[in-house]
Amino acid sequence: MLKNHIAMITGCSGGIGLKTLEIFSKNNADIIACSRKLNKSFEDFCRKLEKKYQNKIYNYYFDVLDEKNFKEQIDDINQNHQNIDVLVNAAGQVSNDLFQMTTYSKFKEIFEINYFSQIKIIQFVLKKMTKNKRGSIVNISSSSAFEYNVGRSAYSSSKSAIIALSNVLSREVGRYNIRVNTVSPGLTNTKMLHESSTKETIDQKIKEISLKRIAEPEEIAKTILFLASDQSSYVTGEVLKVDGGL
Repeated sequence: MLKNHIAMITGCSGGIGLKTLEIFSKNNADIIACSRKLNKSFEDFCRKLEKKYQNKIYNYYFDVLDEKNFKEQIDDINQNHQNIDVLVNAAGQVSNDLFQMTTYSKFKEIFEINYFSQIKIIQFVLKKMTKNKRGSIVNISSSSAFEYNVGRSAYSSSKSAIIALSNVLSREVGRYNIRVNTVSPGLTNTKMLHESSTKETIDQKIKEISLKRIAEPEEIAKTILFLASDQSSYVTGEVLKVDGGL
């Protein structure tokens, strides 16, 4: 589905991003794999994928909160990769503090990771996509953008912001044959979920889900693949909720 495509994926060393990296490799994409820290086990995993699927994976490491490091790596990507056909923004950070307990600096940190850093990456990639007059951008939001759970003021508002940005952007860049969509996962079996929620909270939430279970990362990644590929060539400005029927 992605043969002869180069995809840039952020936040791909774990969770949904990692599974997206694997599924994109299986579907013949070459990948610019962006994550925060150098990780040998992740590097080994990438090399195994290359051997198995005969694709290329280019590893880049940067912390979006480190402006100098971020700029250096983006400049390196720009110099070494003329085309980027697909962008998946999967990097994110959750916050569980009540509004009055969340400092302004914490709000800024959450928005920098979940929103502003993605703006920077989108602006960079769009220069290549508009020149080539094609592309697909898939931003990852969350069911928290619609649920307004207690303790999620920073996280939910940042995830709502990325939906609004995506919808506006889809109208601005459609003339260049660039599609912009958002995936909004519900509870997903990732390290981030289990670190940010108690078992009791997860079990209670499952009772509200029509399918009575949480998602696996592969199920979210397959939705991302659909939006990234030509299978969704007439889909833009959409928010696909993958939440099991909340």
